[in-house]
Amino acid sequence: MVDTFSEESRFHIREFDEDRDVKVVGKLERKCEIGTKKGVSIFTNMMGDPLSRIRFYPLHVMLVAELLESKELVGVVRGCIKSMQTPSESLLKIGCILGLRVSPSHRRKGIGLKLVTSVEEWMLRNGVEYAFLATEKNNDASRNLFTNKCKFVSLSSLFIFVHPISFPAKHLSKDIEIEKVNIDQAISLYRRTLMAKELYPLDMDSILKENLSLGTWVSYYKEGGLLNLQRKEDMITNEITSSWIIFSIWNTCEAYKLQLKKSQPLRFLYTTLNHARDKIFPCLRMSVSDSLCRPFGFLFLYGLHGEGENLGELMESIWRFTSRMGESLKDCRVVITELGFGDPLVNHVPQTASMSCIDDIWYTKRISSHNDEKDDELLIKRQIGNVFVDPRDF
Repeated sequence: MVDTFSEESRFHIREFDEDRDVKVVGKLERKCEIGTKKGVSIFTNMMGDPLSRIRFYPLHVMLVAELLESKELVGVVRGCIKSMQTPSESLLKIGCILGLRVSPSHRRKGIGLKLVTSVEEWMLRNGVEYAFLATEKNNDASRNLFTNKCKFVSLSSLFIFVHPISFPAKHLSKDIEIEKVNIDQAISLYRRTLMAKELYPLDMDSILKENLSLGTWVSYYKEGGLLNLQRKEDMITNEITSSWIIFSIWNTCEAYKLQLKKSQPLRFLYTTLNHARDKIFPCLRMSVSDSLCRPFGFLFLYGLHGEGENLGELMESIWRFTSRMGESLKDCRVVITELGFGDPLVNHVPQTASMSCIDDIWYTKRISSHNDEKDDELLIKRQIGNVFVDPRDF
């Protein structure tokens, strides 16, 4: 990749060098203060692999900002590319911007802006039409950078639901069946159910086949009839007469873990847990003394889609089922999912005292030069409410 230089700030942007930058990037990201005033911080232990969040994608890049004189690394950003589709069957090549970080001592010098524009240039060279990124609703600094300086526009509002593994003690309902389906059945079911989403990936089969994906299940009422999945003309059809929900589970424990530490005077976050990271600790409601120095992971519910009128108990059964699964996994402490504001299942997430909700915002920007209004389906609509949240991006 050709280096880009900024004479004004005396730094340049280059690609991450896996042979010499791993430890330096780790040190840089641990310097990124997020501001907890109680002397406790949460960061992600990437197990020595800063690229682990983007290796799932054939096309990915990690860029660093390096001072020309001292060769110090003062910023980092990651990017990946995937293909997505809309209900109108429009095919979109999307670039996702992840893990933007700038050293606290070098902020407000144009480094973050240059990192974003550089990863956009990489995406453009690889045929990307739209760039995507996400941030918390109350992160004013990031929102100012993305909307005012980088010209991104709000695309969707989402809710991140976080719950400790210790779900209130209660057995799974005897009236509900949770049945695991095989990969082929899951792919066929998602081929149909994803059409209800306003934006979804074309490589769902690749996601389901990843080692971190533990499987796909269907939750339904026994009285509504047994789940009957049959192969008919290369399609899986179901014959459930009552309400049902399909869901899949992603195990982050095998890729990275979260960890709490006391840090005075700085509070550190070693990140690529993209946009929920700094809010998870308050949601855990766990004793700091019990958690310090013990890395822990979480399970991510994805691909949630429900049909029927009675979905509340099914959703509760899914959270309990996933919580129990987490109890059997070493160091797993949290269950998380993310749903768009227009997803019908938002209204059926269990409302327990220990369930927390975080407001999230997706932003997009057209970076290709096409002017065809038909191609600008995302920007014309502006707000989309029911989207597929890719576990690889979370």
